[in-house]
Amino acid sequence: MDKKAATGLVEKYIAMWNETDQGLRRALVAEVFTPEGTYTDPVADAAGHAAVDAYLASAQGNFRGMSFTFGTVLAHHDAVHFTWRVGPPGRPPVASGSDVAWVAPDGRIGRLYGFFDGF
Repeated sequence: MDKKAATGLVEKYIAMWNETDQGLRRALVAEVFTPEGTYTDPVADAAGHAAVDAYLASAQGNFRGMSFTFGTVLAHHDAVHFTWRVGPPGRPPVASGSDVAWVAPDGRIGRLYGFFDGF
C-alpha cells in the first residue's frame, strides 16, 4: 500500500471515530473494515462491523466533546502504522497512541491493533 492510499484510509478511520451520527458512523465502519475485520486494543477485542461500531459508540461516550486526530502515517506492503491523539479541540490531548493495521486486498482493514501511550 502506498503512502497516499494509506493516508486516505487513516483519514476515513479517524472520521469514523469522530462521527457521532450512528447511521453515518456505521457506514464509515463498513467503508474502513472488511465484514470480518477485527479491532483490538488493551481494553477491547471487537470482530465484525457491529462489534466495532458498538465499541466506537462506547468510546465516544467516554470522550464526549473531544475529537481524534492523527499524526505520522507509515506504510509498506499490507501494513499501515499511524499515531493518534484525542482531546478537546485546541487543548492538550487526554490520550494518545498508535495503531497498526493490516489491509486486505480490497483496501479495507482486515485487522487492527491499537496501542495506548497513556491516559
